Amino acid sequence: MTSKFTELAIDCADPGGLARFWCSVLGYEVQDEGDGGDGEDGEDGEDEVVTIGSPAVPEGKNRLGPVPPTLTFARVPEGKTVKNRLHIDVNPTDREQDEEVRRLLGLGARHVDVGQTGDESWVTLADPEGNEFCVLASRRP
Repeated sequence: MTSKFTELAIDCADPGGLARFWCSVLGYEVQDEGDGGDGEDGEDGEDEVVTIGSPAVPEGKNRLGPVPPTLTFARVPEGKTVKNRLHIDVNPTDREQDEEVRRLLGLGARHVDVGQTGDESWVTLADPEGNEFCVLASRRP
């Protein structure tokens, strides 16, 4: 028996805002909004944890085969300080890379320099909280 990759947890300052951004990027929907299990919402009454996932598949834990992972955004007090050690790569499904980059910039992403040479086939962006991610030109095995 093996494990499946079913969820990516992301610490952030604004779980609802970051969840809306990534829902727009990935075509996901909000699956759960809550207090993270401690019974109390944040000081401003907003959710502490928001989980998003693909509307096209049932919850992944009991599903056979590949599962699109859910993303869970959890409110934390500290801000991001350094480059991510783990990041998301996205592949445009219905447009070219440059068109997708423009769309993502319009949603609130921004270009970010993490040491690229300019010869990469991907474009490095950051989400509204500064988490780096890449927009790939094409899928490669």
